[in-house]
Amino acid sequence: MPSTSQSIVVPAPIAEVWTRLSNFHDFSWAPNVITHVEQVGDVAGNEAGAKRILNQVFHETLIEIDGDRHLLRYSIDDGPSPVAPQDVSNYIGQISLVPDPDSGGTLVEWTSEWESNSDDAVEFCHGIYVALLQSLAKSFQQ
Repeated sequence: MPSTSQSIVVPAPIAEVWTRLSNFHDFSWAPNVITHVEQVGDVAGNEAGAKRILNQVFHETLIEIDGDRHLLRYSIDDGPSPVAPQDVSNYIGQISLVPDPDSGGTLVEWTSEWESNSDDAVEFCHGIYVALLQSLAKSFQQ
């Protein structure tokens, strides 16, 4: 099962980072990576079942959100190759936060795994998540 994992320490307390990440419909913190977010349906961005379309091509569903554990899980339901349904299935992404005792900031880890006969999506997803994490950290430095 292919997977990817990346992490970054964000220079902010966990509560502030969680507030920024916990709205599934808000990517205002990554304007150079996610240029368009469309909410699909009536489910709020902080509730399981929320749906979105990112950059007009990535269809995603929030499948779990846990404010006590600072964790959210989502699926990619449709998108371009190499994450299109004919390329991958059961794509699950997870973002988790824990305090970073060394810096006083927050360690943010973004992982994903899926079923596929190819590893093509690994580099593709890794690059996107690295860019998103860098944007997140930078959003707290401004």
